Amino acid sequence: MSSEIPKVVGEIMTREVITLFEEDNLDRIEEGMARYRFRHLPVVDEGRLVGLLTHRDLLRLQASILEPGAAQKTHALGTSVFVRNVMQRNVLTVTAETPLVEAGKLLVDNKLGCLPVVDADQTLVGIVTEADFVKLAVRLLASP
Repeated sequence: MSSEIPKVVGEIMTREVITLFEEDNLDRIEEGMARYRFRHLPVVDEGRLVGLLTHRDLLRLQASILEPGAAQKTHALGTSVFVRNVMQRNVLTVTAETPLVEAGKLLVDNKLGCLPVVDADQTLVGIVTEADFVKLAVRLLASP
C-alpha cells in the first residue's frame, strides 16, 4: 500500500479469495476454515457470487457436545448436507470503487464480518473484512 490514505474498497480488499460451490458438501469445510483462519467463504457459480457461507452457519449445524455421539452426528451431517442448504443467499456486496466509509458503515450497521466485492456482472473480484479495516486502522494509527 502506498503512504496515501486508502479511499476505496479496492485498495484494501483481498483479491485472491477461496470460494465454494453450492454442490460442495460440508465435510471438512470447518476444519479448513479453522486451519486457514477464514470465517467467511463466498459461494460462486461460474465466477458469479450466489451466496456466502460463514463459520456461524456451520456452528448452527453441529450436534451439541453434550449429546451422546455428537462427533459422529456432526460428521454425518457434514457429509450429507451441502453448501446450498445452509449458505446465505441475500448477501450485501460492494464494488472495488465503493468508498471505504460506505463499506465500513455497511459492516457496522448490519453487524457483518465481511462484504464480498463484485463487478457489474456480480462476478466475485475480492472480499473486504473487518480484519482489513483493523489492519488499515493500525497502519494509520502507527504513522507519524
